Amino acid sequence: MLMMMVGIILFMFIIGNMIFVSKYKHLLIVLLSLEFIILSIFFFLLLMLSYLENDLYFLMVFLVFSVCEGALGLSILVSMIRTHGNDYFQSFNLL
Repeated sequence: MLMMMVGIILFMFIIGNMIFVSKYKHLLIVLLSLEFIILSIFFFLLLMLSYLENDLYFLMVFLVFSVCEGALGLSILVSMIRTHGNDYFQSFNLL
């Protein structure tokens, strides 16, 4: 049962990385794939900490940092859409 759960989590992580690498035109897709990767890491940590019977306080800290990362990503997305009109990476110069 544990190996099946680890396999599912590893599959989620690989799919999230594949989407992150292949869909780089829109910032929203990139941010969603990063959140999917963080969700798979959270599930892995939850599974491992529960299996080892450790305290789950680290998961609360991890969730706080992932929420901050998501809020920062959304604020960057909103500022890009306000200044450039869309979230295409090709429509503006990154330098």
